[in-house]
Amino acid sequence: MNSIIDFFQYLLNSEELIRTGGLMVITFIVFAENGLFFAFFLPGDYLVFLAGVFCGTGLLEVPIAILLICLFTAAVLGSLLGYVFGKYFSGMFENRKDSLFFKKKHIETTKEYFLRYGSRTLIISRFLPIVRTFAPILAGLVKMPFPYFLFNNVAGAAIWIGLLTGGGFLFGERFPWIVDYVHYIILFFLAITTFTVIKGYLNSRKELKG
Repeated sequence: MNSIIDFFQYLLNSEELIRTGGLMVITFIVFAENGLFFAFFLPGDYLVFLAGVFCGTGLLEVPIAILLICLFTAAVLGSLLGYVFGKYFSGMFENRKDSLFFKKKHIETTKEYFLRYGSRTLIISRFLPIVRTFAPILAGLVKMPFPYFLFNNVAGAAIWIGLLTGGGFLFGERFPWIVDYVHYIILFFLAITTFTVIKGYLNSRKELKG
């Protein structure tokens, strides 16, 4: 049991993932968190930001161009897999009971965003944990036309990775001492994303009731 707990703690520790796992592990985490329903708990925003920071400081010995391409591709392919699952295996989600790795409320929360923003949800959701994971799945469930999905998927991934990983790289390159404040960065992202998800959900509920 302790080994399982240690494994999950490792998955949730972005700094340790980057230091020990390198580019391969970071890329896989981004891929999984962007479309596999059971991977919604994995770090997203602060992982891709810290990857950029560590790349800028030289602690992650990967050219920034390679890092950006890998994370962008992982985000696009992860969401594409989620779309395929939602489109062709919709019954698995609609009839699935709640479990440790699946909550129907996550689907409902994502539906609220789709009702409010439509296909743009695929771009907006890139910056929203949990919603980011379930948005492509729901796009498949509602049979969103593939060209619309593909455009918003690629655009969302480019903006997300460009801003966070690219921004992290610039911070790390210009302010290398920032690595001493990794935990504060993580807390900042957690606070911002949690507030955004709750606020967006409450606003959507209010509009629907109105």
